[in-house]
Amino acid sequence: MSSIDYNEKIPNNVNLGEDRALKRALEHWQPNYLNWWQDMGPDGSQNFDVYLRTAVSVDKEGWANFDYVKMPEYRWGIFLNPETAGRKIHFGDHLGENAWQSVPGEYRANLRRIIVTQGDTEPASVEQQRHLGLTAPSMYDLRNLFQVNVEEGRHLWAMVYLLHKYFGRDGREEGEALLERRSGEEDNPRILQAFNEKTPDWLAFFMFTYFTDRDGKYQLHALSESSFDPLARTTRFMLTEEAHHMFVGETGISRIVERTCQVMRELGSDDPETLRAAGVIDLQTIQRYLNFHFSVTVDLFGADESSNAATFYTTGLKGRYAESKRKDDHILKNDGYPVLDLRDGKLIEREVPMLNGLNEVLRDDYIREAASGVKRWNRVIANAGLSFELTVPHKAFHRKIGALAGSYVSPGGEVLTEAQWNQRAAEWLPSESDREFVASLMGRVVEPGKFANWIAPPAMGINRQPVEFEYIRFN
Repeated sequence: MSSIDYNEKIPNNVNLGEDRALKRALEHWQPNYLNWWQDMGPDGSQNFDVYLRTAVSVDKEGWANFDYVKMPEYRWGIFLNPETAGRKIHFGDHLGENAWQSVPGEYRANLRRIIVTQGDTEPASVEQQRHLGLTAPSMYDLRNLFQVNVEEGRHLWAMVYLLHKYFGRDGREEGEALLERRSGEEDNPRILQAFNEKTPDWLAFFMFTYFTDRDGKYQLHALSESSFDPLARTTRFMLTEEAHHMFVGETGISRIVERTCQVMRELGSDDPETLRAAGVIDLQTIQRYLNFHFSVTVDLFGADESSNAATFYTTGLKGRYAESKRKDDHILKNDGYPVLDLRDGKLIEREVPMLNGLNEVLRDDYIREAASGVKRWNRVIANAGLSFELTVPHKAFHRKIGALAGSYVSPGGEVLTEAQWNQRAAEWLPSESDREFVASLMGRVVEPGKFANWIAPPAMGINRQPVEFEYIRFN
């Protein structure tokens, strides 16, 4: 079934009306979700009419419709990609068997854990970003923020549906807990540390949507390979929506870089203080934000050597990125993979069983793609005739998880003493004064077609609309 039933209280393409117990459970969860959205969703914006896309189908062509909607009235729902008849498991110990339409009892706890961890990231990012609308650099950017927020909310619905339908009472309790945890709260924080970090300004937001939402892409791709077919179908459709989030990040940073380069040429200066005085973000500060968000995100992939990763793969719960395109036996019991370690003050590579190194496989896939976007930002700088180059830091830099946790490694990969690190950390990571400066630029600009001084306009608008289109009616 590809069409979505909008006659239902909860829009869906899973014939929810035929499962009365599940429908009642989700209709009970729905007002709690709306209460969470009112409390923790975008601040001061509940009455705005926002030009948003809403899923109308799960077909690849024409899957979304654009129109004005108040965010609390957004049609959040449950959408799965169509079922592939005769789908087979294509990795792990169950290779060649039929994909599962229900949860095997022996894998119930691990599958629930995977779904809950993914589900927890969705409301967390909304909470991290809830105050950004008060300092938006343009109406165009404010609209994009709201689009990201409502789709993260829909992704939460996707995970809660799986919990309710396939995990009984435990699943319902986990669904409630997803609305109870809070990003950054000391007593009941979100599960993953990156989702407890603050997103205090728009430079941080664009870095988050470029780097951290890209982690989401890779995790969703790995889950879309799952032998548990409902999870695979759910995450495939989530990926359709996720692409826009990364677009927001990549183009946002590109526009900041473009504006900074314009002012550098106008002033004939690359001095950070001179540029700050002119009201733009110097490239050195952009680099420090990049270093921070990249390093926090690569930790999201987990320990470089992990028995859990091996278990999830061999049992068929979570594959690799582009699993079906890889040219190996998809069992991996005789394969190895290099991971980094720190020995005698030096970074070394050592080989581990590939099954145990699957977090590192996914991390390396991610790093290659993340670096390609940074190259595109550098083309903006080069096209302006400037010689500065943004760089992705070494993957051992600023790590908090795995064998490299607690080590002191520079962005260039040099192993340091703690004293050397403390002396130079402010060169590499945003300082309090950096954050204060960026915060000082954050003033709300919402007149159609107008943009804050520190960011260039986009090349085109959303859904072929002009850049100066009225994306939000403030009422």
